[in-house]
Amino acid sequence: MSRQPEVLWAQRSEKIYLTISLPDAKDVVLKTEPQGLFSFSAVANGEPFSFTLELFDSVLPEGSKTKTKMGLRNIICSIQKEKKGWWKRLLKSEEKHPYIKVDWNKWCDEDEESDAPVDSDDDFDEGNDRDESDDDDDDDGMLYLPDLEKLRGK
Repeated sequence: MSRQPEVLWAQRSEKIYLTISLPDAKDVVLKTEPQGLFSFSAVANGEPFSFTLELFDSVLPEGSKTKTKMGLRNIICSIQKEKKGWWKRLLKSEEKHPYIKVDWNKWCDEDEESDAPVDSDDDFDEGNDRDESDDDDDDDGMLYLPDLEKLRGK
């Protein structure tokens, strides 16, 4: 029997973002069907993982607007909604799934969407991918502390 990996989700009026937390995933198979079925399967550390989600509403067919980025620790999917609008929840059923959680890092409320940064072609900006080579003023990881004695006037 296969297990379910942790799934984080967020939405915009036009897209659903799914982040599947599964380090070192191999043999990854993702399928998005227009009626709103999303299925996933993979193997990690020799153990099978899989799930199928019946999304709240229909989405555009796989390949047209679905984007996927596979990282070392997770798989990120951006799925285009067929109709623009906000969903009440991710799934058609109101049943709770313990492995599905809200992705607060990507979450945006309906009334805040116009204030959110405009999505580029690269929907997968994690925000924490800093280029360490740009930190020229960083002195070997040492924090700069001012000389408080000089500031006091001694």
